[in-house]
Amino acid sequence: MPERSSKPSVLLAVGDLLQREVDLDVLLAEILEKIVAAVGADRGTLYLVDSKRGELYSKAGHLPELREIRLRIGQGLAGAVASSGQLLNLPTVQKDTRFLKSVDAKTGYRTRSMLVAPARARSGDIVGVVQVLNARRGHFSPDDEARMRLLCAEAATAIESTSLYEELTGKERDAAPLKERYRYNRVVGESAPMRAVYERVRKAAATSASVILRGESGTGKELIARAIHVNGPRAEGPFVKLDCTTVPATLMENELFGHEKGAFTGADTRTIGRCELAHGGTLFIDEIGELALPLQAKLLRFLQDREFERVGGSRTYTADVRVVAATHRDLEEMVGRGEFREDLYYRIKVVEIVLPPLRERGPGDVARLARHFLGMYRKKHGKPELQLGAEAEARLCAYRWPGNIRELEHCIESAVVLCEGAVIEAEQLSLPHERRAAHAGSSFVARPLADVERDHIVETLRSVDGNRSEAARSLGIGRNTLLRKLRDYGVG
Repeated sequence: MPERSSKPSVLLAVGDLLQREVDLDVLLAEILEKIVAAVGADRGTLYLVDSKRGELYSKAGHLPELREIRLRIGQGLAGAVASSGQLLNLPTVQKDTRFLKSVDAKTGYRTRSMLVAPARARSGDIVGVVQVLNARRGHFSPDDEARMRLLCAEAATAIESTSLYEELTGKERDAAPLKERYRYNRVVGESAPMRAVYERVRKAAATSASVILRGESGTGKELIARAIHVNGPRAEGPFVKLDCTTVPATLMENELFGHEKGAFTGADTRTIGRCELAHGGTLFIDEIGELALPLQAKLLRFLQDREFERVGGSRTYTADVRVVAATHRDLEEMVGRGEFREDLYYRIKVVEIVLPPLRERGPGDVARLARHFLGMYRKKHGKPELQLGAEAEARLCAYRWPGNIRELEHCIESAVVLCEGAVIEAEQLSLPHERRAAHAGSSFVARPLADVERDHIVETLRSVDGNRSEAARSLGIGRNTLLRKLRDYGVG
């Protein structure tokens, strides 16, 4: 056990994880380890408060004998702290009637002293309880209490900075236990299709195998790519992105492999390519289906041997890189048409993860994502009390989301910016009005996909005041692709 620091800090210990797609269980374990070391305890447990179900359950802890401990709020010493919000420092626990001797009986561990404190968010909500056992010096001192209060406050701040916070503090009751409602930071959703994605991410992240992510535009492929990177053995290495829709074909080789000085007019210095920059980490190739055939052959060689030459050079270099690729296109069809190399396809398809469109994830995930984005943008735009009205949420859940998560995020931010009251109402959502069938009680009429895409592009352009570069970024496509679509649809 490391010695206590004079100025321990949870935020310093985990700060670099808070804006990454890290497994939230790993983050919570890091927080607990820092607190246990800082107060000189033998063991510790971090409980999360599942306010929707009125329970606590152990999420991180030194519990080799038990998978978890689940308590009602008010039950046991941890439950008492969750109820009262008051720190407890007990030099001996055996005679305290609140102490659950049954846990020691199951574990074979004998608890002597205990320090228990709430983790309270800035809103005042208690989001967790930290319980540390058996001070190495016999009992926990007033200094330990002070450290515990400080570190638990920092722990709450850390939790508040993650996508877990909305699940902890949401007021609506949820049938699913809290542990089933989250997995990776910033990746929101617990529908069956997303749980299948999480399981594949978990397995893929533990290896260095190539991964292909498939799914419609806006389904969150880059977030999943980052989750694979930050939860794997290359987490400390770089994550380098190459978007094949934003780089002209004539410059793509240079982007991938770099160039030597004098390789072409204007090449005044040597430039490192993305493959070399990603050495020791992950190269994320977005929309790999747009890569020209000649470059596909060179990429295949790199994937097979991890060797390449810079443009204008003859020396062979190597880079230790894990490749994660993504596409919204059907690569198998492209292989059949001769537009994508079959050998490259099978080389990148060691692990395939298909991201479901938002319309197939169900209203629960739509509502979760809406609350997640609401929390994010009301903080960004200085409207901390803004809420989402019931009718607005119902309309969000009924909409088909052709633009998927990206469209939902844009819709929520627009509503946050434009709403002048305390509640976002249904009519304040920037959603197109669906055309309904003429007869009463019918469902939405199916529309041609081209019409849906055209309307979505026009709405996105309107929302960014006609800025085509910004619209392209919001839509997740290259500016040239956007201009081509505008010409095809006759949009000025």
